[in-house]
Amino acid sequence: MHRLLWILTLPLAAQPVFQGSDIFPPEEFSARRARVMAKIGDAVAILQGTTERPGEQPLRQANQFFYISGVVEPRAILVMDGSAKRSTLFLNPKNERRERNMFGPGLVPGEEAARTTGIESVLARDDFKALLDSVAKEGRTIYTPFRPEVLGCASASDPAALARATKNDSWDGRESREEAFIAHLKNQSPKSEIKDLDLILDELRGTKSPREIAVLREATRIAGLGIIEAMRDARPGMKEYELQADAEYVFKKNGAYGPAYFALIATGENTWYSHYHRDTRALDDGDLVQFDYAPDYKYYASDVTRVFPANGKFTPRQREFYTIYLRLYQALMTSIRVHALPADVIRTAVGKMDAILVNYPFTDERIRKAAAEFVERYRNSRANSLGHNVGMEVHDVRNPTPTLEPGQVFTIEPAMQIPEEHVGIRLEDMILITETGYENLSAVVPVEIADIESMMTRHGLSDAQVKLKGR
Repeated sequence: MHRLLWILTLPLAAQPVFQGSDIFPPEEFSARRARVMAKIGDAVAILQGTTERPGEQPLRQANQFFYISGVVEPRAILVMDGSAKRSTLFLNPKNERRERNMFGPGLVPGEEAARTTGIESVLARDDFKALLDSVAKEGRTIYTPFRPEVLGCASASDPAALARATKNDSWDGRESREEAFIAHLKNQSPKSEIKDLDLILDELRGTKSPREIAVLREATRIAGLGIIEAMRDARPGMKEYELQADAEYVFKKNGAYGPAYFALIATGENTWYSHYHRDTRALDDGDLVQFDYAPDYKYYASDVTRVFPANGKFTPRQREFYTIYLRLYQALMTSIRVHALPADVIRTAVGKMDAILVNYPFTDERIRKAAAEFVERYRNSRANSLGHNVGMEVHDVRNPTPTLEPGQVFTIEPAMQIPEEHVGIRLEDMILITETGYENLSAVVPVEIADIESMMTRHGLSDAQVKLKGR
């Protein structure tokens, strides 16, 4: 007789849909708006929120709109008046059918919404035209975002590239929603100069507040737990997507909205590709697994990568390859300094790397050559950064300063490859610049061989799955 066992002892959490007040207090968003209004002078800044979803999908607000307001309502409009130092939010009226069918009362125009958001006035969306008419009458400068909105699982360059491709497609040719909005503003306020608000918002977003850092730290903790669960579960014969499922369970169990980017889980020769994401290959005995996956948690991303053996044990050759890479990687990490230029960090790291190469007991010429080429790439680097920034987007806005300053968060993720074998190794850690140096937010995730192998001796999620008799 077939006997059914519980798949897992605990159920998955429901899809979380956060308002800003669930993440930060109103004063966090108020302080951001105050900084914007200080920068725009007597001008006004106008942002439109995202639209309803086209199907049975939870609403996630666009990053720029959420950053400045914390409001997660479709078709919201926010106006910041630099002269009056006041903000006005325009919302759709109460919709009982939506509330009944979706998730209960949302924000609606009125005093309660003003108290919840910390925004001085919350009016009906139909009243926006009257305010814009007053701006037009005075011919005031208008700031508004020029870039297409980012809704999660993407970075600003992604929807921007899509918008360009769509506009240049002879069989499509549509403007972006932002271009259409700018055209409406110009039509309604022809005397107003229209300027790009993204430049101001990006400068603010480049340095994270203590509350943002707390969310990024938690996002990274969840990413680390997902990677550790995949390590524990991995075994030859599994598919790459099965390891993805391990991490996604952890993400959702810990309240993530979803992934910050598609899962980059590569085994064998797939490790050659930096953004391999088919996730369909089976893990072979003797493969190394490169695991790069992290959550979108409360509107903030993380980005962590680890490498581990499919069967739980590094071969002697894998040990040589992985260990020299790890030591060179650590030479870069330990060279990071607050107030330093990235070029100076790289220069210091190369000195350490040269000493490591001289003293490393190579037995394999291809590995020695790969390590030497890794160091030469850094020696000849003209980069003005050490990796990519992380915040509301996995490839977040640029740092506002040429030097590394407190509150900046970025990853390092250099790859070392053996071209003749079409394989590579790449680790990635989340680095927070602090007043005294840096903090590795992802340090809890094992990188040393002994710690990885020890972790992989433990049971994983597959051991708790249903086992049907005869299978």
